[in-house]
Amino acid sequence: MNFDPIYFLEIFPELLPYVPLTVVMAVLSLVAAIIGGLILALILRAKIPVLYRVAVFYISFFRAVPTLVQLFLIYYGLPQLFPELRAMEALTAAIIGLSIKNAAYMAEIFRAALDSVDKGQLEACKTVGMTSAQAYRRIILPQAARNAIPATGNTFIGLLKETSLAFTLGLTELFAQGKILASASYKYLETYLAVAIMYWLLTIIYSLIQRLVEGRLNKPYKS
Repeated sequence: MNFDPIYFLEIFPELLPYVPLTVVMAVLSLVAAIIGGLILALILRAKIPVLYRVAVFYISFFRAVPTLVQLFLIYYGLPQLFPELRAMEALTAAIIGLSIKNAAYMAEIFRAALDSVDKGQLEACKTVGMTSAQAYRRIILPQAARNAIPATGNTFIGLLKETSLAFTLGLTELFAQGKILASASYKYLETYLAVAIMYWLLTIIYSLIQRLVEGRLNKPYKS
């Protein structure tokens, strides 16, 4: 078996410095996707005539187009229409692309989460003098957020993996660094196995954090 365990262990310190960039990309993209997804979900729920059709088109398009194609459209395509975007950095383009794509998925997650909250609660809030905005902010959205956490967690894990596509824009993140090291050493198995383990460890850490958050939010609902 042609496997170098010493090189395999030595490669981890060379990959670690690129973990923060991967995490930052995933976190910023998730935050933007959550904001965009929530806005889209509220538009779908309210069925605002023109905006509703725009939201449906947005979700349909960005869920259908591969992430890599979206990244290329943003980084290489948009500067043809808007020359001022030629100065856009690869990191910015990657975050925008991942945010736009995942906002479409988050919209469906939030729509389902909002639908899971009994519609009678909105009417009950209005009977005690709350406006619709107050009812959503104080009663409906907190419950919907609790129901959306598991699916949102899956989206974040997917985002962690999708950050590896940023190397196609010339950005050196975790996967890109692994690719550089593998090409230099020709030890592909050891290098890519180390990269895979790094992504696995990041997923484990996030899953532990998610369980803690879910446990805290579920305390009021436990008898």
